[in-house]
Amino acid sequence: MKKIVNFTLIAIAWLAVACHKDALVTTMAPVSFKSTLKASTSSVVLSATTDSTAVATLTWPAVVYPVTAHVTYTLIADVPTDTIGASPWANASSILVGKDVLTKTFKGSELNALALKLGVAANGTGNLVFRIQAYQDRATFSNAVTVSVSPWKIIVVSHGWSVLYVPGDYQGWNPAAAPTVAAEKPGIYEGFINIPAGGTNHLKFTNAPDWTHLIEGDAGNGQLVINSNPPDMVLPGAGFYELVVNTTALTWTAKLTTWGIIGDATPGGWNTDTQLTYNATTGLWTVTADMLSTGSFKFRANNAWNIDFGIDANGHLAYADNPAYPYNGSLNNLTVPTSGNYTITLDLRDPNNYNYTLKKN
Repeated sequence: MKKIVNFTLIAIAWLAVACHKDALVTTMAPVSFKSTLKASTSSVVLSATTDSTAVATLTWPAVVYPVTAHVTYTLIADVPTDTIGASPWANASSILVGKDVLTKTFKGSELNALALKLGVAANGTGNLVFRIQAYQDRATFSNAVTVSVSPWKIIVVSHGWSVLYVPGDYQGWNPAAAPTVAAEKPGIYEGFINIPAGGTNHLKFTNAPDWTHLIEGDAGNGQLVINSNPPDMVLPGAGFYELVVNTTALTWTAKLTTWGIIGDATPGGWNTDTQLTYNATTGLWTVTADMLSTGSFKFRANNAWNIDFGIDANGHLAYADNPAYPYNGSLNNLTVPTSGNYTITLDLRDPNNYNYTLKKN
């Protein structure tokens, strides 16, 4: 009986040692990243034109576990303030990269969506912090890298101002598809249309997208007449016009415009406008120029301080000077986030949402 007890104790001890050795081999041996996570860039400025472009790539070394098996890698992203404190990385976003994959490339649209999701302000700049989790039978994490990201988003500001439609020969006399002018001030409608060469340059205003409601036409000498079939307005030729209609005073004006940027952020400083080019297909004004973050700039028409835009406290374009409205001295100038070469776009197609974009090249 004593021998049986001794054999039993020996067997139990052997099993304990065997399990202990097993644990050391499969779960206790240390694992870690032997070199660093790297980013292909430290700063990314995003725009509509970068959506399908590869803008940033993260690469990292393989983690070697004691057991030869697949290792799953997950990219973890957060803003810097969430990576410290009592619950670091608690609000992070995780992107499964895959088994044994050692690189992650972001297209512009993907990085833009991630930055906005994590709280970086649209059309602003903020930092994202990235790290990699490797996992087989347990997790280990890489170092963290920081990338400055400037996400973009077209902020549609439909002011809800009432509009008049501007059908004419230039667009097939179709009120339903016509551009509009909008009443920022009661009874004063303002907006832009482009008249191509080769037409009659005739147009009218309607207060609905059809011919069955009130129609505004030309009474001569800049006067407006309203009836069911008034005479056409006739513009002097092709070009990009600002239209202003005053339905209280019964007047209308059309001013031919070209657009530029001016300011100490621009190549010409505050003395010379850098001209924008109009694209009749897109309806947008654009320029590519070297810009300085240490200065500021404005959009203005016709190289003069009669019609010009600043930005309001919400970052929206607004008139500082315009003969149709009182002077607005509360606006700020525009700026670029970092010095460099930019493509700048001015969009005047919708008088309820004048807007612009900055794309660093």
